[in-house]
Amino acid sequence: MKALWLENNKIELKEIPQPQKPDEVLVKIRKAGICSTDLELVKGYYPYTGVIGHEFVGEVVAITPNPSPEGRGELKVGDRVVGEINAVCDQCEQCLNGRPTHCESRTVLGIVNRDGTFAEFTQLPIANLHKVPASVSDGMAVFTEPLAAALEIQEQINIKPTDRVLLVGAGRLGQLISQTLALTDCDLRVVARHKRQQDLLSARGIRIIAEEDVQRWRWDVVVEATGSPGGFALARQAIRPRGTLVLKSTYKGEMSVDFSSIVVDEVNIIGSRCGPFEPALKLMESKLVDPTVLIDDEFSLSDGIKAFERAAQAGTLKVLIQP
Repeated sequence: MKALWLENNKIELKEIPQPQKPDEVLVKIRKAGICSTDLELVKGYYPYTGVIGHEFVGEVVAITPNPSPEGRGELKVGDRVVGEINAVCDQCEQCLNGRPTHCESRTVLGIVNRDGTFAEFTQLPIANLHKVPASVSDGMAVFTEPLAAALEIQEQINIKPTDRVLLVGAGRLGQLISQTLALTDCDLRVVARHKRQQDLLSARGIRIIAEEDVQRWRWDVVVEATGSPGGFALARQAIRPRGTLVLKSTYKGEMSVDFSSIVVDEVNIIGSRCGPFEPALKLMESKLVDPTVLIDDEFSLSDGIKAFERAAQAGTLKVLIQP
């Protein structure tokens, strides 16, 4: 099959064997999305070699004899599915204590020891797969993974209508976070630098705030979604004493942080990663969020390198690849 292969910080289109793990479900990719993590992997953020990509919607091609886990329904060949990216062992201390996304021997789709989705086919354990509702288009379903990541914030903290919430960053993930936070009716403001980002927020009635207008020590909850030292510095300045600072992006390398001030101000810091797929699918099914407004371009798998070049351009939000 054709696939986009990453090795030594370089991607190339190559022919590789179709995946054939006997205990996993074979999925034909319908659409896959390029996210910031993929771009960072190409830059060397993590030493990964293999097929990249982890945001996808696909079609079940073959199912092993293993029964579907309780609550997932019965998958069948031809079903459209999306998939959670962490494949876990179900045996380690983290798995046994309800923390499977932190499995000690996990593989991560297109990121850690598991070929990803910029290919004609991929494989995942049946427990990772979720059936896509009929009313959710492929163009929406491909956003399930990042939308779930956005929803994880609300799994970790209870955001109330009375909360003053600041979101720093309105890129690919930030746009989805803003849409989900707006559903809480909190007092939300978003720092968005680019006009396209600002226009998308304004179209949904989400209020924008300039960096220079962000008040110090005012905000009950601050979500940092830039993954940059400057974004963190702004978020740290904004959070009130005993407020909650949510870090939604990873940071490359080391960063200088004044931990003494964090202790003195008694700031709660929460790292936030993968989130719940079923609520994400239900939000799209009910049309409460619309991720398709983020789509800037779509390429064939054969033009995958061009797709990455487009995704890396400043201001680009979502680029899709379709085999």
